[in-house]
Amino acid sequence: MNLQSSGSSKDSAAPVPLAGGSGGVKTTPPGAETLTFWLAIVIVVVIFAGGLFGYDQGVISGALPGIKSTFSLSVLMLQVVTSWVNLGALVGSLIAGNVGDAIGRKRALMLAGALFTLGAAVQYLAAEAFVLVAGRLVIGIGVGVAAVAAPLYAAELAPASLRGRFIASYQLAVTIGIFLAYLVNAHLSASGNWRMMLGAAAVPGLALFVAALVTPQSPRWLIMKNRRAEARAAAHKVEPHIDVDAHLDAIELAFRTEEKPAPWSEIFHREWRHPLLVAVGLAIFQQITGINAIIYYANQIFASAGFASPESQAEVTTWAIGGVNVLATLIAIAFIDNEGRRKLLLTGLIGMGASLVVVGVAFEFIGAAGQAPAAGGPTLAGIVTVAALILYIACFAFSLGPVVWTVINEVFPARVRGRGVALATAVNWGSSYLVSQFFLSLDEAIGSSLTFWLFALLCAIAWIWIYRSVPETKRKSLEDIQRMWAVQR
Repeated sequence: MNLQSSGSSKDSAAPVPLAGGSGGVKTTPPGAETLTFWLAIVIVVVIFAGGLFGYDQGVISGALPGIKSTFSLSVLMLQVVTSWVNLGALVGSLIAGNVGDAIGRKRALMLAGALFTLGAAVQYLAAEAFVLVAGRLVIGIGVGVAAVAAPLYAAELAPASLRGRFIASYQLAVTIGIFLAYLVNAHLSASGNWRMMLGAAAVPGLALFVAALVTPQSPRWLIMKNRRAEARAAAHKVEPHIDVDAHLDAIELAFRTEEKPAPWSEIFHREWRHPLLVAVGLAIFQQITGINAIIYYANQIFASAGFASPESQAEVTTWAIGGVNVLATLIAIAFIDNEGRRKLLLTGLIGMGASLVVVGVAFEFIGAAGQAPAAGGPTLAGIVTVAALILYIACFAFSLGPVVWTVINEVFPARVRGRGVALATAVNWGSSYLVSQFFLSLDEAIGSSLTFWLFALLCAIAWIWIYRSVPETKRKSLEDIQRMWAVQR
């Protein structure tokens, strides 16, 4: 059933909602709120949180060869080292809902920064493989907490007309973090200094902690805690030109039936089944369409395509994956609040699926020709592989990358938002864990071509499901989206 709203194109005639979409009316012209100092600080925190995740995603591809050599690891253990950060992130995202509701989004982000810094230090100092894995697990917990708290923080503080861009800035930061990791990898690939690659991850962790330290609390969280005076001060700080009391009244109306945080069981109630299915479905499809397999194992993929030296692998990974990822995410930032979420998702999946089909065909030729010699450079099929993966990364970066996180943080009602976002994020990390844990084994079992064609098939399934099930939420306040689900029940 297609749930796309038919009224979103008429938003320009309606009053502009208040911060986060409270449904109130501004006292100043639309757009006046877009450049306040504290809104900029909110974006800075979101960017550091995303960069934290992105750096760890990207750096492992360059560190794996050195780790394998240092600890003489098998393929299975290489997958464990790669994937346990996702296992930790799954745990972190599950506890993040409770943590965020208990201590606030701001302090949850400070906790994430501290965990990330600790995990990076453990990895840098690891003398044994199991210590390295433990460090990956700790850093993963921090990433999981940040992955829930940062987009949720952005969703609750951003004006409704800019909420998509605020949340999408998290994914932009992820891509920047990946790109910076690839630059570090390229610089250190000749020496194979994997400890420095992983240890440098402490920098975004510390930056996140410091940035979160000075940010305001979410007015919605303060209202949830019956701290209206503090909520008024925080709301005025973020958007000084709005009718703050009307803003807080609208938030209190959404919380009126809520005297304490919703129990976990409530997220599974029938009335919230549809937003839960939308969030969880998007979380799964974002991962099983292949993105982290390509991000984590980029160097190995390009090695198979004929880029034999570590330096050539690092260079093509940096620019073909990292650089394109950043630039294409800017497309989502530019269009997500105007063109809408659905259009970006559906367009991106077409490009992703087509490029994965081409990659599969290219690996058929690579397999038929045999492995390229070390001094021979990439083959024609290898160059086609790079070109197709550039298209894949570009399409993902303006669609499933940022838009999925935007929708996940929009669709849940206020009462269960923290729990719902945490659950969907945990499912996302669980899916990422399975892909990263078994990608190399799957590639060995059925071959590269069939592996990429399988991802292409999953892109097609995702397109059909999104077309039928995911509503358009652009320019709707969070409270309007909550009422939309009530009407459709």
